[in-house]
Amino acid sequence: MNIQTDGKSQDWGPFGRPIFDDPSARALSRVGVIDIGSNSVRMVVFDGAARSPAYFYNEKIMCALGAGVSETGRLNPEGRRRALAAIKRFKLLAEGMDLPPLTAVATAAVRDAEDGADFREEVLRETGLRIWVVGGEEEARLSAQGVLLGWPGSYGLVCDIGGSSMELAEIRNGRVGRRVSSSLGPLKLRAIKGGKSGRKAHIKAEMEELARRLGPQRDRLFLVGGSWRAIARIDMERRGYPLHVLHEYRMTATSVAETAKFIAGADLEALRVACGISDARMVLVPYAIEVLKRLVRTFKPKDIALSSYGIREGMLYEQMPQSLRDRDPLIEACRFAEAKDARLPGFGKTLYNFVMPLFRSAPPARKRLIKAACLLHDVSWRAHPDYRAETCFDNATRANLGGLKHSERVFLGLALLHRYRNNRNGTRFEDLYDLLSPEGQKQAEILGKAMRFGAMFWMQPGTPMGEFRWFPQKKRLELRIPEAALPLYGEVAQARLMSLAASLQAEVTVRTLRG
Repeated sequence: MNIQTDGKSQDWGPFGRPIFDDPSARALSRVGVIDIGSNSVRMVVFDGAARSPAYFYNEKIMCALGAGVSETGRLNPEGRRRALAAIKRFKLLAEGMDLPPLTAVATAAVRDAEDGADFREEVLRETGLRIWVVGGEEEARLSAQGVLLGWPGSYGLVCDIGGSSMELAEIRNGRVGRRVSSSLGPLKLRAIKGGKSGRKAHIKAEMEELARRLGPQRDRLFLVGGSWRAIARIDMERRGYPLHVLHEYRMTATSVAETAKFIAGADLEALRVACGISDARMVLVPYAIEVLKRLVRTFKPKDIALSSYGIREGMLYEQMPQSLRDRDPLIEACRFAEAKDARLPGFGKTLYNFVMPLFRSAPPARKRLIKAACLLHDVSWRAHPDYRAETCFDNATRANLGGLKHSERVFLGLALLHRYRNNRNGTRFEDLYDLLSPEGQKQAEILGKAMRFGAMFWMQPGTPMGEFRWFPQKKRLELRIPEAALPLYGEVAQARLMSLAASLQAEVTVRTLRG
């Protein structure tokens, strides 16, 4: 494997220098946020690679703080009691984790209630925490920034639904544009007079006003918020979808309409249990699906993507300098994992250089996945050898990684599975393979077997280790090995090379480089 010596390679080549080596990133290494919503109160502690959110701690308590605010003008008394108890717990946990001061934000319920200021004063008096109340448009901006954390440079319309409000923000070229806030939260919709027909007319009128203010939004629709996630779980259940990862789950206008009918005809309690949705969340689903149907009908997005990142991740994004925002969250997370868990940190870049001759014509999106796989190729070495391949697949497909479509998760998982195992048949994940095209499955197999072979040449960075030359038209694979590395090319290495050649349907030539 060749180690390039030009200036670009010395500057980490295609990876860029890892941001967690940067002092500005280390300052973000552990950040705690309390999000006081209308329906839930949550504490998230981010840790690790600052560009990609690693959840050191994540706890949510359903408080329904905003229940009844539309009728009474005041926070729900029981919800207020539960929210204060949750915040006290979170403050004590943060002290036990030796965190920097927590950031606490509150949204529509505290913003709208006449006793919202009194609640903030009570929290300050009881815990010492100051609550930052964000306005509707500011909430929209932060949620949109959370989406940008996972999808740098993305474009479309971000819709964040809470208990008492719904926010919309447009994103273009990595920037947040126009943004609006509305009262279309499920807790408020329950108080609309006139039953279902009254709600339908109210939602339609509100949505038309939002469309007038925002203008046409025909790109991707990003959905943020617990009610949207609950609907996505139900959509998965209806479809029998095999990968239960909400982030980057895709829906269409047709699937939204079909899921609305599915919900209307279902036993909600049985559906709640089947989908693992809480009681407090499930009671809001029938209202939220009415909003989503009208949202899709009004804005006619080209596709719909779920985002697990929202206002809390947007606050993390807020603290990053632009140089960190511009980095790829997937590659940063994989670099961090390699530095933390691999036996020979830094070998992932060497391995990437070695396998790339097999993928010269791959598009940039595929090369990005190859980088990620090479960085992760050795991070699961502690797993039992009999289960290592499946552990790799499970980690790749279900890990909290940003910027990965579900098909890309399967590609990454299959590549890492083949890093430790020639045959992918007979695993408990076979129902997931078809989320990736047959050609994609074959390319993942080739990558995994190339990494499996390359891992046999495990030497210190900077040592000449050989190179591949691939002639796809002639179906000929040439391996060039420096004489000093020849002892590494033993029986096991030879068998792995033959397995790679079989997947490529290629003939192999091995040449020794003298001197």
